Amino acid sequence: MTTVANEDEIVPIAATALGGNYPNPFNPETTIHYDIKDATNVRLNVYNVKGQLVRSLVNTEQAAGRYRVIFDGRDDKGNPLSSGIYLYRFTAGRYSSTRKMMLME
Repeated sequence: MTTVANEDEIVPIAATALGGNYPNPFNPETTIHYDIKDATNVRLNVYNVKGQLVRSLVNTEQAAGRYRVIFDGRDDKGNPLSSGIYLYRFTAGRYSSTRKMMLME
């Protein structure tokens, strides 16, 4: 998993928002995009359809900016996940959003 901040200082972020992941469906990895308007604690987690946490991608304080995280289709222990639908939940301050993605082997 890799988190990358956009270093483009020219475009201000208008609102905190979770973007979609691309590609979707994916194999073996997908990129999740999000924007943060103000510095805050950020959490980005992946859950299975039963609501069980399978991977914590981000859990840290982050500055305002545009970010992307590459999810490699593995759980927190490094085991590959099986094909199916997964949910990713993004929380930044008071903002929270959940989207779905599909892993295909």
